[in-house]
Amino acid sequence: MNLGIDHIPYKWIEEIINLSAERIVVVDRDGVIRYISTAYCDFLGTTVDFATGRNVQEVIENTRMHIVAKTGQAELAAVHPINGSEMLANRFPLIVEGELVGALGTVMFLNPEEWWDYKRKIQPLLEELKFFKTKYEKELKSKYSFNDLIGSSPAFNTSKKLAERISASQSAVLLLGESGTGKELFAHAIHNNSTRASFPFVPINCASIPEHLLESELFGYEDGAFTGAKKGGKKGQFQVANYGTIFLDEIGDMPLSMQSKLLRVLQEKEIQRIGGQRSYAVDVRVIAATHRNLEKMVEDGTFRKDLYYRLNVIKIEIPPLRMRKEDISLIAANLLKKLEQKFHRQGLQLTDEAIESLELHSWPGNIRELENVLERAINVLDGKNIDLSHLPLYLRDQYIHLDAVEKKGTTWNFTEGSVDKPLLPLKETIAIAEKRSILHAINTAGGNKQLAAKMLQISKTSFYEKCKTYEIQ
Repeated sequence: MNLGIDHIPYKWIEEIINLSAERIVVVDRDGVIRYISTAYCDFLGTTVDFATGRNVQEVIENTRMHIVAKTGQAELAAVHPINGSEMLANRFPLIVEGELVGALGTVMFLNPEEWWDYKRKIQPLLEELKFFKTKYEKELKSKYSFNDLIGSSPAFNTSKKLAERISASQSAVLLLGESGTGKELFAHAIHNNSTRASFPFVPINCASIPEHLLESELFGYEDGAFTGAKKGGKKGQFQVANYGTIFLDEIGDMPLSMQSKLLRVLQEKEIQRIGGQRSYAVDVRVIAATHRNLEKMVEDGTFRKDLYYRLNVIKIEIPPLRMRKEDISLIAANLLKKLEQKFHRQGLQLTDEAIESLELHSWPGNIRELENVLERAINVLDGKNIDLSHLPLYLRDQYIHLDAVEKKGTTWNFTEGSVDKPLLPLKETIAIAEKRSILHAINTAGGNKQLAAKMLQISKTSFYEKCKTYEIQ
């Protein structure tokens, strides 16, 4: 039963008003005080008995309550000089049953100090809210366009042109390529060039989220779905990405149990939160990416065939860096521009000798490895020119020793008394040969160090120790 305010005793209402944050005064059309709170009287240095029934101008210095009671025009957040200080006042016309009967005045801050004290308390919360709002909005926008995809090699241009051509489509896209080749940049660029560009771009790394959390992350949950669930429930990333694009990176690492749920979402275009019965419609374009061989995983039964075909509507293969050596100088120059901002440097460039050394390497870590090499070089650089001496030891050795034959056309001649190349100490010669074998094995294994160790028939521990010794990343 709703009793209403009439059933609250008058003394209760008066105490509620006195306890409120604001000081209150009420005047009639003639500006006569009909009510004033005890807290306001305490501030004014008067009493309720004295003030009630008097004209407001006699009680409150510089008041405008009588004016608002006549004009019916509200005055909000007005600065009111009083008692040698300034306060913030709100004045509202009182209209009852369509008739202007008086005015209500409230004072929240009695002086600037009280206002500043309040601001000091609330400002950090506002700044924090602004930070997360900006961060949220920034993270849901694509950061890269096709102009950020650097390269002119035939293999790379084919992939880039295909991505540009299909960006306006609504079909699912599957990006294939080794780690560090720039699959996420392609996903950003496709979204940025699509009709969904003004809507969210939501990246999810399927390998970085624990299996038991992945479902709630993707599809959300209802209030009370499990112990510790956020009150009111939580939207999943598919709902956050509605009308936009969701990028499922490392899709090959998604558990089989989640694959079937993802398939349902792609087929039905709706999601169901954990602990809920209701279905939510979603309109999302899916871009998936992986460095794994999904076709082999389908054969092995570790990836659903129906999901593979659902994702593999448009397949784009991004070539590794070792297959686009002619792009290395362009990519390196672009990375240096980015690193200049990070290190507050200008005019950084690579010497011809350094570029030639970079082009000799097989780059199992692709562009990510190249960026790490350049960052390391800047850290030890005094001037502006990155030379061979600023590169890691394994790149220097490769340039000086490992590829001398191919670079200079010289040959080893082991006939007695005749050597076309300076003879090195045996220990150094063995180290060079060992390092070359390790690099060749890593290259052959496509960057998979465990497989490279098996190919060389040595233990993983020994392999990693040798990689550390020779600074092989």
